[in-house]
Amino acid sequence: MAASTAAGKQRIPKVAKVKNKAPAEVQITAEQLLREAKERELELLPPPPQQKITDEEELNDYKLRKRKTFEDNIRKNRTVISNWIKYAQWEESLKEIQRARSIYERALDVDYRNITLWLKYAEMEMKNRQVNHARNIWDRAITTLPRVNQFWYKYTYMEEMLGNIAGARQVFERWMEWQPEEQAWHSYINFELRYKEVDRARTIYERFVLVHPDVKNWIKYARFEEKHGYFAHARKVYERAVEFFGDEHMDEHLYVAFAKFEENQKEFERVRVIYKYALDRISKQEAQELFKNYTIFEKKFGDRRGIEDIIVSKRRFQYEEEVKANPHNYDAWFDYLRLVESDAEAETVREVYERAIANVPPIQEKRHWKRYIYLWVNYALYEELEAKDPERTRQVYQASLELIPHKKFTFAKMWLLYAQFEIRQKNLPFARRALGTSIELETILGDIERARAIYELAISQPRLDMPEVLWKSYIDFEIEQEETERTRNLYRRLLQRTQHVKVWISFAQFELSSGKEGSLAKCRQIYEEANKTMRNCEEKEERLMLLESWRSFEDEFGTVSDKERVDKLMPEKVKKRRKVQADDGSDAGWEEYYDYIFPEDAANQPNLKLLAMAKLWKKQQQEKEAGEQDPDKDIAESESGPSCSC
Repeated sequence: MAASTAAGKQRIPKVAKVKNKAPAEVQITAEQLLREAKERELELLPPPPQQKITDEEELNDYKLRKRKTFEDNIRKNRTVISNWIKYAQWEESLKEIQRARSIYERALDVDYRNITLWLKYAEMEMKNRQVNHARNIWDRAITTLPRVNQFWYKYTYMEEMLGNIAGARQVFERWMEWQPEEQAWHSYINFELRYKEVDRARTIYERFVLVHPDVKNWIKYARFEEKHGYFAHARKVYERAVEFFGDEHMDEHLYVAFAKFEENQKEFERVRVIYKYALDRISKQEAQELFKNYTIFEKKFGDRRGIEDIIVSKRRFQYEEEVKANPHNYDAWFDYLRLVESDAEAETVREVYERAIANVPPIQEKRHWKRYIYLWVNYALYEELEAKDPERTRQVYQASLELIPHKKFTFAKMWLLYAQFEIRQKNLPFARRALGTSIELETILGDIERARAIYELAISQPRLDMPEVLWKSYIDFEIEQEETERTRNLYRRLLQRTQHVKVWISFAQFELSSGKEGSLAKCRQIYEEANKTMRNCEEKEERLMLLESWRSFEDEFGTVSDKERVDKLMPEKVKKRRKVQADDGSDAGWEEYYDYIFPEDAANQPNLKLLAMAKLWKKQQQEKEAGEQDPDKDIAESESGPSCSC
């Protein structure tokens, strides 16, 4: 067992160990081996020996062997059409046309879709001048495979070479019924033009541009008319093309061609209209060639104004592209609007404004609306200052104010501008209504500074029907905001306009209600200032009202000396008489009235002192006379003791 194992081990060949596994310096590929074999002609076979046929029997034997070889090849693989074609061509070389025709027919039964088979078959018939057979083959081919253009080209060419123009035209008509590719139509048109059939060619073009409605085909049609001198027809073709494609499928090449045609006809105004029409409707990226040709045209035939129009149109298209890419790019809209305002009609400007304001910010946050709202501002200012249309201006303002979501935020500037506009239009009720609504909204929304700005604008107006209501509202607003100093300044500003007693009383009561240190002193100071100011007031009832309010204040908060001081300022009520005149100026008698004499005024007027002394003397005389007439009373008084004179 051990011996057999040892023998087995000895029979296993040893594997040679490769010490150097690095690649060889020169690498040999399979391609190189094949190329070297070809160059050395290692597999070159000698050509077959030439065989010369000397008699008919040998020829027939050769034909038999050759046909048997072809038939064997066909039998092995019927679908290899090249074997059929070689077989038929060999028979054709022997002038065996009938046999060749039979082979082609057999091949067509195998694969009638093979284009090469039909072409070889028809070419054989044409080479052997078998015209009717060739026609038959072409008819069968175009009927079987009508989408193979090569059959139609060959067929029409054969008929034209034979001089059968009507037959060729008939074939072309059959071909056009299948609506082939563009080149087929051009071949038909060129065919008719070779025989000067311009009207027929025009009819073909009419059908062609409807089957293949491309811009280039319309241009070719128009140039065909221009080439043959039918300029009116050419212009009509261009106009039909513009109408056909409309604004949705505009192409700059059509308008460039149209403009160049009109330029050739010296119709420069038409050229300019065409360029402008196209530039107003085609996007910038698609109108580069259009701009280029328009610029060249204006440099050749235009003036400075025309060149400026080109620049404006170019900028307009740039802005159009920007706003189309991002409709909420309000800066682009501002630039666009400035451009059209400087060079466009009012309707065009309004159209752009309407497009701009239609892009409402999608988020109802004020920071997103700040730029947008200025579109409305500029729109309104344009209508008022440029278009001179107050009614449209009012509509713009009202539409903007209706659009703003006032429940979340508002824009005081819009309210102010609207109110100022109505004031300029002398429509004060509308202005007042706008300002009132604005103040209310700003206060509700907590926008203090804007509300204050609206109040300032309102009180600065020279004509107000009820200014006291507005001032009171403004003062109450500042009081609610606990702005003591602002409120005090408002009272001072109001007192510069009016010295009405109610303003002074309200001012004093404000100082009293402020609740701050020194409020009583400030209130008393206001009363003193008011009394001093109103000394020259003709309305003594108002001065009395002030003193009564002051006395009420001192009764509640003052000392005894403060009260006595006010009491000394209280006036004396006296009855007086004065003449009354009728409406016609005649004397109507006397009437009695009450007047107030203030101590401060009496001290400054000697007449009043004299009058007071006279009254005192008169009173004393009356008392003396009464004492003399009633001695019992004197005795009673003397018995009761001495009297005290107060």
